[in-house]
Parts: sequence; C-alpha cells; structure tokens
Amino acid sequence: MSAETIKKASAVYFTLLKEKVIDENSEHFQTYFDPEVRQTVLLLADESGTYIIESAKRIQLVVQPTGSVFATNFTHMKDKHKQIETKKHFHLISVVIMSFLASIDRNQAAKIRSQREGISFYALERQVNELIMNWDNMLKNNPSFGEAEKIDMKEVVTTWKYMEVDTDDFGVKKANRRTRIGLITTAMRLLETEGLIVVLDRDEIPKAIPKQELFERIEYLYHDYDRYEMFKKLVTTEEEEHAENQSN
Repeated sequence: MSAETIKKASAVYFTLLKEKVIDENSEHFQTYFDPEVRQTVLLLADESGTYIIESAKRIQLVVQPTGSVFATNFTHMKDKHKQIETKKHFHLISVVIMSFLASIDRNQAAKIRSQREGISFYALERQVNELIMNWDNMLKNNPSFGEAEKIDMKEVVTTWKYMEVDTDDFGVKKANRRTRIGLITTAMRLLETEGLIVVLDRDEIPKAIPKQELFERIEYLYHDYDRYEMFKKLVTTEEEEHAENQSN
C-alpha cells in the first residue's frame, strides 16, 4: 500500500464523512473505484465502524448500528436534535419514519409514485394514526402485544392518542413539536438533514419526496437488517388488514 494510495483513499473517505454521499460528478467517485484505493477506503470504513454503499451513480457512507466511533446514542441524538425531548417521542418518531419507509418500500409503482408526488404530512399522519389505532385494538385483546418485538406499544399508543393533530392554519415553521404534525415534521426533518428526502410546500401542505439515495440505502443496507424487516412487516401487515376491513 503506497503513500499515494493512502492519500487518495483518505481524501475519498473524509469527503464521505463530510458529505455522506459522493456522486458520479465528483472527482473522488472515479478515484474510489481504483482497486487499491477502494480496498483502503473499505478498510478505513470497517475500522471506524462505518459502511460503504455502492451503486452505479453514487457511493454513500453510513454508520453501523453498533461498534462505530461515529455511533450516536439517544443522548447524542438529543444534543444534535433539540426537538427530541424524551425517549417516548424518540420511539414515536421511529414509528413515523418506519411507516414512511414502509409506504415507499413496496414495489416499483410505489417508488415511482412517491418520487413523483411525494407523501404529504397529513397523509402520513392519517397513515400512522390508523396503524396506532390498530395497535390499540390489539393491545386490548393481547396486553403483551409488542413485547416479543421489544416495542413499548402501550407507551407509543398512549402518547400518540393524546397528542393534538394541529390547527387548519398549520405551517411547518409554526408547528408545535408536541402535536402529531409537529412530530411528523421533526421525523421528516431528520431524513431531510441526512439528505434522504426533499420537503416541499413548507408554508402550505408540506410533503416529503424521497430521493434516490434513500431507495439505495433501503435496498443495499436496510434489507440486510432483520429489525427493519420485522418492523416493516409489523407496519405493513396492520395497514393491509385495515385496508381489507375497509373494503368489506
């Protein structure tokens, strides 16, 4: 491994640390695919607990869930995103994000539709509300529902049920993070900060449009995590059952 290779690999890796994504228009993109440089970058990533996602037009750097020097626990997340006040809000935000991901991670038609039209915050609120009301009904019949999946369903359901939606004159800049739409705004802002979605119509009816980077992350990373697939199944199964009940 020459000094020149280490220099090039370091430039690529630290650019990824800063930008998170390098696309085909970057000088570092072609440099990365030099076999020796790529091997060195992958070694740097592995040693620091990060992971490289490669696709035809871009490479992404993501943090591994455990063992990373860049990993963030709940306290660090709160320091970075002051709007996340408590763990119960963190759990609810996770449900919102997972519901959003499940709605776009279905088939090619869902992907194209979400990229073209986006998903409005109000539609996402209805979607999450239907999901959590289903969970509420299941808890009444099975109080231990969610324990196997290590999800505190009772706290999630109770917190969501007693949150206000928002007034009709909602604007993202005025959104109260303790309301449902405010919580959804927070959740989508996290994805937007990571460069995974675009939020449009901020002052009227905001909607989230997934970027190609998000679909690549879902395909090349999330599908390898059993926890993601378990949660996605839990979300989509309940949504499908609700849709079937509505059609009867």
